[in-house]
Amino acid sequence: MQLSPLPTLPQRLSTRGVDVIPGVAVCVVIAIAATVIGRFVPILGAAVPAIVIGVVISLVRRPAGRLRPGIAYSSKFLLQCAVVLLGAQLSLTSIFQVGVESLPVMLASLAVCLAGAWLIGRRMRIQPRLRTMIGVGTGICGASAIAAVAPVIGAASAEVAYAISTIFLFNVLAVLVFPLLGHLLAMDPHTFGLFAGTAVNDTSSVVATASVFSATALGFAIVVKLVRTLMIIPITVTLAVVEARRSSGDEKMSARQIGTLVPWFLIGFLVVAVVNSLGVIGPGLREMLVQASIFLIAVALAAIGLSTDVAGLRRAGWRPLALGAILWILVAATSLGVIWLTGGFSR
Repeated sequence: MQLSPLPTLPQRLSTRGVDVIPGVAVCVVIAIAATVIGRFVPILGAAVPAIVIGVVISLVRRPAGRLRPGIAYSSKFLLQCAVVLLGAQLSLTSIFQVGVESLPVMLASLAVCLAGAWLIGRRMRIQPRLRTMIGVGTGICGASAIAAVAPVIGAASAEVAYAISTIFLFNVLAVLVFPLLGHLLAMDPHTFGLFAGTAVNDTSSVVATASVFSATALGFAIVVKLVRTLMIIPITVTLAVVEARRSSGDEKMSARQIGTLVPWFLIGFLVVAVVNSLGVIGPGLREMLVQASIFLIAVALAAIGLSTDVAGLRRAGWRPLALGAILWILVAATSLGVIWLTGGFSR
């Protein structure tokens, strides 16, 4: 492979910047509008309005050719940068403290969800990439998990849009139903925090669900949810290995080859989490990084909305939505069952 001369690097970066700036600027404007909407309607967050605005704009008028490089850049590279910054929410201390209690619930619900996505989704004849994203979105952490696996499995914009929309619908239902269920089952705040942190997906929806139940349940639910975010790493790496083996004809891969498949943004995610654990990132900077991550996800989802093939959404039909409903029920039931088996209701 012939490397480009170093002296031409500034010129090449400048040319690249000129290409992507128009499209990125449009996505940023949409993300700002989505963020404002999310402030007024916290349950929506910024992600869902961003992708909806993008889809509506694309329906009215497809983005011009000069905007497309920036839209593609936003939907891929900026999305990966957002995943890196998510690591600022985690610390090794919180992982160890919460992990012992919540790990059985998280692992059981994730295993049931992924198995259900594969088996049920296959029987329902749903496209593999779409059922994978609905599975990881339901089993791990909603839009963040979908953002992490989408580039690894080569998902189309329409598939990403459908998966995120499906996850959001059941997040809204969780906010309405789960607090009532918690009171019906006479859960204490700690137990409900564990349930909400493992059975609800996006952070904004976890916050809404737990706060509706009680203020005491909120803190523990958020920590459980953030520890659950770590499941992105093994799932994404496994999917990368599976995709690579599929494309190479199921040939055996060495450990070194597998190592090269680890996406750079997952390594960055871990590095940021470790740095945060060492106390290098202060509270003010941590909040800035978290907010930057949320905003970059909105920028990326605006780009995905702008490039969405709406006809592809129509072709997907009702089956993916039905799969999302089934997985949502399976995750909630598994979480409750494991909490009961481990004595959570007898606290």
